[in-house]
Amino acid sequence: MNLARAVRRLQRARANVVPTTEPAGARRRRRRLWELPPRALDMVLGVGLPHEALCRIARRVLGAEPRAQGYELHAGLVAECRRRGPMAEALQDELERRHAAAVRSAAPLQSCEEVASWWQARVARDELPGALWAALSHGHATPALEQRVLGEVQMLQFQAGQAARVELARFEALIDENAVLTRVLAEAQARCSALMAEHARERQACRVEMATLRGRLLALQEAVQAEAPRHPGPPGREERLAAHEAMVAERPEASAVRSHAELGSAAAAPAAAEPTTEPPPPSRDTATALALDQRKVLCVGGRTASVPVYRRLVEACGGRFLHHDGGEEDKLGQLDATLAAADLVICQAGCVSHNAYWRVKDHCKRTGKRCVFVATPSAAGLQRALAQIDD
Repeated sequence: MNLARAVRRLQRARANVVPTTEPAGARRRRRRLWELPPRALDMVLGVGLPHEALCRIARRVLGAEPRAQGYELHAGLVAECRRRGPMAEALQDELERRHAAAVRSAAPLQSCEEVASWWQARVARDELPGALWAALSHGHATPALEQRVLGEVQMLQFQAGQAARVELARFEALIDENAVLTRVLAEAQARCSALMAEHARERQACRVEMATLRGRLLALQEAVQAEAPRHPGPPGREERLAAHEAMVAERPEASAVRSHAELGSAAAAPAAAEPTTEPPPPSRDTATALALDQRKVLCVGGRTASVPVYRRLVEACGGRFLHHDGGEEDKLGQLDATLAAADLVICQAGCVSHNAYWRVKDHCKRTGKRCVFVATPSAAGLQRALAQIDD
């Protein structure tokens, strides 16, 4: 009786023995989360699931907000997953759902070498979370492969931390640079505002000056009309006066300065009936007093027939003569280059365009060049202008 019982026990023991080797190509069951070693659990939960997902699963399983947060929550979940339970099963389901594509891709692999090659290819494609879970839970993952995978993941984490520190340093440097550029921009805006205010004041001053010149022009017109019966002047004087009045009525702002000077020269026409007559050369004492030392004297405007007279006067004083007609025949664009080449400027305000007048004034104000404005174009006026320049 005892012998029969012993035989039956031996038969049952032989039936329950698991073979130590398996056929080539045999499939193994994938490991569950609670079947992984503690280090693998730590890596899978830290890399395979984001921290928000861990908090959400813990809140759902516990039915309340977990008291632990951050690393304490992560360590508690790793401890819970060492045995099978509701928390481990919930995390297992979440890993399977998130990384289903990676698990399906690794399912046909039949050996440890194939799993290792598949792992390297997935890491190269930057698919680390899914590849980590699929490789560690694969049935053909050996302890050696497991240690290799965990070591590579740890090195990747070290490199990512170092890159994050470098990026943080660059970000802080960019913040400092942005602060400096913000201050520079604020200073530039303040300078621009000051320049705009100064420009507005200059425009207002120009308007006041134009209004003053307009008033003087009107007063001069009235004086000329009052003197007309007593001094009939040369032929055609009335026609020129009428033309100037029409021009002032149509464009009072653009022609105020020019009309003022031309009407003044028209009023002085009886005293200078022949403007092209060459005046006597300056005396020796005057030429000595007006020595220009070969400086370039630019005469802007003036009558075309009087240009040779102006040239002789300037050269007799030791200067080099330059001329621009103020936009009558010469191109107005050449005026800036001529102004830049000159050392001294004499502007015949009565014989230049309004645009040329303001260009001369603006250039001399910006560069600090000496400039004298002559209201009446004549040789005597040029001599007085030369005397003012020498002063």
